[in-house]
Amino acid sequence: MSYRLVFFGTPNFAVPTLAALATAEDMAVVGVVTQPDARRSRRGEPEPSPVKRYALDRDLGPIWQPERLKRDRPVIDALAAAEADFFVVVAYGQILSAEVLALPRHGCVNVHGSLLPKYRGAAPIQWAIARGETLTGITTMLMDTGIDTGAMLLTATQVIAPDIHAEDLSARLASLGADLLLQTLRSFTRLSPTPQDSSQASYAPLIAKTDLELAWSEPAKALHDRVRAFYPHCHTSYGDQRLKILTTQWHPPAPQPPDRGVIAAIGKQEGIRVQTGLGTLELLTVQAAGKKVQPAWEFAQGARLQVGDRLGTAPDDPSSVTD
Repeated sequence: MSYRLVFFGTPNFAVPTLAALATAEDMAVVGVVTQPDARRSRRGEPEPSPVKRYALDRDLGPIWQPERLKRDRPVIDALAAAEADFFVVVAYGQILSAEVLALPRHGCVNVHGSLLPKYRGAAPIQWAIARGETLTGITTMLMDTGIDTGAMLLTATQVIAPDIHAEDLSARLASLGADLLLQTLRSFTRLSPTPQDSSQASYAPLIAKTDLELAWSEPAKALHDRVRAFYPHCHTSYGDQRLKILTTQWHPPAPQPPDRGVIAAIGKQEGIRVQTGLGTLELLTVQAAGKKVQPAWEFAQGARLQVGDRLGTAPDDPSSVTD
């Protein structure tokens, strides 16, 4: 059986699924919906989303980019005229109204980057890492008007390696999601959608700026997970300068009470080892403002950091960032 599909998606995470559909002989992509071009370049020029770039390169048209889909009558009418069997939605970035959800013959199928009902919301991959999970995966589901609350169709699991960061995990899950989506559509008539147990649900909100600043009062393991989750954006400060922390390793606590945020060791082997609320965090690679990424110990030499110096704000500073 072949299906007519309209694809909804925006970031790199969505591209493998679109590519799988576009190259499958039993699937016909009859339109693509993505977010409007964003001003991402230094010159402020509009740049198409990764999904739009792929669709243009493969001549997958038409492409619709509504600012607010639920209020864009011409696009909604065009979607109705497409007579799609499914709308496939992967990290599109807008909530679909009940009217839009009702347009395709068999419904709207979403590819979500977690094992639902855990980590509903906008950033499931990042928050699974940040909260120390060791297992995640992909869920395909029939969409309803809630946020990732629809009945589940199929799932596939993925181990979260101890040192993997969100970009690499996202790439693995994107590939897994493409395969699972094809499996879901090809077996759709034989599947029995399973309602989610909302009592087991957790939420993965948008990432805020305050999530990116390392609070040295937290345990070293939690900070290591945060650096991986929000790679490459976590940071601390030294003096009045911001320092990005790109890769780390954590170590269990020493017998003596920690002086949080204080440098405990500096060296080619140990990088910059910082005391935390529980254990020490070893900074391996860092990036100072306006500089290239470099090993932490090289940065320490250039910045003349010494054991006993403090990174970030002092623990009793009311401006300290804590969760």
